[in-house]
Amino acid sequence: MDYNQNTNPTEQQQFLLPTMTMDTDFTAEELAEDMDGMQMNFPRVKIPSGGSLQFEIPTGDPDNPDYAKTLTGVILFNHPNNAYWPEGSEYDDNAAPLCSSTDGRLGVGTPGGSCASCTMNLFGSAAEGKGKACKNMRVLYFLRSGEFIPLQINLPPTSLKPFRQFISQTFSFRRRATYGSLVEIGLKKMNNGKDDYSVATFRLLSDLSGDELAQVRDYANSFKEQIRNMLQQHTETSETPSADNAYGYAATDAAYTDAAPAAEAPGQPYYGQPIYGDYEALPA
Repeated sequence: MDYNQNTNPTEQQQFLLPTMTMDTDFTAEELAEDMDGMQMNFPRVKIPSGGSLQFEIPTGDPDNPDYAKTLTGVILFNHPNNAYWPEGSEYDDNAAPLCSSTDGRLGVGTPGGSCASCTMNLFGSAAEGKGKACKNMRVLYFLRSGEFIPLQINLPPTSLKPFRQFISQTFSFRRRATYGSLVEIGLKKMNNGKDDYSVATFRLLSDLSGDELAQVRDYANSFKEQIRNMLQQHTETSETPSADNAYGYAATDAAYTDAAPAAEAPGQPYYGQPIYGDYEALPA
């Protein structure tokens, strides 16, 4: 299956990077002070269950989320995430995992330790079937046009294969970073012979180039540095994450000042201009 097919190579795409000074007179320091002592969460989007073909997107009103059939934007960063829940709690949003890993290598909690040698991370360890007791997942930080905070899209095990194929065909084979292209994420209904479930689909829309690509690169690299620091901090503290913050992100001043540099700040590009992508033919 081709996961990177561009069905309209003549359509020009537009993407707008955010800026901290957009429609606000508040400084990064003031915003960081409001979050002092609290953990920073990204709006989390899950692959829906039951074969649903719509994403549920959090808003400021928890009782009225947005819904969309597709998501369009840039993958700023992605990393593996392993989590082990007690039997029967795998799909309980209020249950914290007994053990989790934000790098796919070192587990924090019980049993903890090396993921490669963990018996819960072996095929056949699941209570039923041939799967793993530990869920191998992938976390995507997906920035949509004009938005300041990226969506945190959590890919379950069933969506990992299409994601790996998409990344290989669209980015790795072309020696291109994921932040260098606009992509569309959709949903496809599948059936395992017993139940319907949803799988993420991925499509290349356009490639960014020139000055526009350089601006996105600077933004993405700054964001990735902050995420890596937060993940490292989580690993070093060896604390099991809470149910409402499954990835242990702590709110820091840097999370505001570096994730989105202020417009015209010294040594930083201005992120308030629209970005137009051109197209590059994929290898046959």
